[in-house]
Amino acid sequence: MDASKNKSGRDNRIAYQEFGTGSQPNAATERPVTELPPSQQKIRVQASRKGRKGKTVTEITGFQLKPETLSDLAKQLKSQCGTGGTVKDNTIEMQGDCKQKVVEILTGLGYPAKISGG
Repeated sequence: MDASKNKSGRDNRIAYQEFGTGSQPNAATERPVTELPPSQQKIRVQASRKGRKGKTVTEITGFQLKPETLSDLAKQLKSQCGTGGTVKDNTIEMQGDCKQKVVEILTGLGYPAKISGG
């Protein structure tokens, strides 16, 4: 059987496809992520309450990591700080004000982290 035909014998080659549709991500729409070693990254840690109804969140920015590596790092930080959090747009957000603890952990892992803001 021809590779371009499915089980029913119908042709399954794509003749036209809208941008952004389909099951496979297009190589043109994916951005290549260059993962830098920890010592070459510029990490900023700051506490923020803006847009969170007065609740303090520690934001860690400046990462140039793959999404899998970033989520693993976030998991490690959350477990060592004993708080919850998430990863959004290459930024780790952790609940509460734990700037000092995060900087200590990141410098121990080899990241040159600095506290930013007040």
